Amino acid sequence: MSPAGGRAAGLLLGYAADRWPPDPRRGHPVAGFGRVAGALERRVWRDDRPTGAAYVVVLVGGTALVGVVAERATVGRPLARTLMTAVATWAVLGGTSLDREGRAIHRQLEDGRLDDARGQLTHLVGRDTSRLSESEVVRAAVESLAENTSDAVVAPLVWGAVAGVPGLVGYRAANTLDAMVGHRSARHGRFGWAAARLDDLLNLPGSRLTAALAVLLGPDRAAAVRTWSRDAAGHPSPNAGPVEAAFAGALGIRLGGTNTYGTGDDQWVEHRAVLGDGRAPVGADLARARGLARRVGLAAAVLTASSTVGWGRVTSGSPSPTGPLLTGR
Repeated sequence: MSPAGGRAAGLLLGYAADRWPPDPRRGHPVAGFGRVAGALERRVWRDDRPTGAAYVVVLVGGTALVGVVAERATVGRPLARTLMTAVATWAVLGGTSLDREGRAIHRQLEDGRLDDARGQLTHLVGRDTSRLSESEVVRAAVESLAENTSDAVVAPLVWGAVAGVPGLVGYRAANTLDAMVGHRSARHGRFGWAAARLDDLLNLPGSRLTAALAVLLGPDRAAAVRTWSRDAAGHPSPNAGPVEAAFAGALGIRLGGTNTYGTGDDQWVEHRAVLGDGRAPVGADLARARGLARRVGLAAAVLTASSTVGWGRVTSGSPSPTGPLLTGR
């Protein structure tokens, strides 16, 4: 098996593994990284950007370096390389966990347990959920499904296709740090600046692919394109904007609005642009959003694996199935 073929097989195996068993409640590699990052932050935190940038370089660079060493250890051992890529892919993907949270919220709303749904929603979003209406709970859940389909499924697959195990684990390290410190709270406004900017950069290709797949695989392509092109720029995130807008248009619903984050003295409010011109979301839209997210994730897995094989043929100089790339005639 060629290195490109092994990488592609590893990505697909890892994606399949993520879709089958639930993540372990204890001992997950990403949770372990989060504990290390949290402990280091408590030791080195200062209210300035240079310290936060050094924090990101050490953690993301160190994690990617571990991936480089691991890949070098499997040179000449294609089966070991494939299995290692599969394990790394499984570790960094979060599609099944995301879908499980969305399903739980949907069931709680169907049973009339709004308070339980508000509590469950805190597993997905950082905003204050304690006073959200049922429609606002659905809106927040759909926004999270859309954004995290990009962040936790499509983007890691893209970086796995581009850079193998170092790309997978390095991306997940950067994305985890953004979730931990890359927000606008009083503590992290400056310290988390580098984490937020790096995550924005790394998510550019994955978010555009996610939005494009939502257009192609959603029930209303025209509305998805229109909402993406018209409304995405109003979102404060350059990557969540296109994805959430494409989901809103595809599903015929309205996302965006006012969100409250933090607690007590460290609380702030964001007034986000409205995405889409459809109706306010209802409980049934959660099932539709989950279905769209699953289709997008599967398509991304197939596309990234296929592109890995195709790029491997080009770089190795192998002829295409229909003949040589250049004939010299």
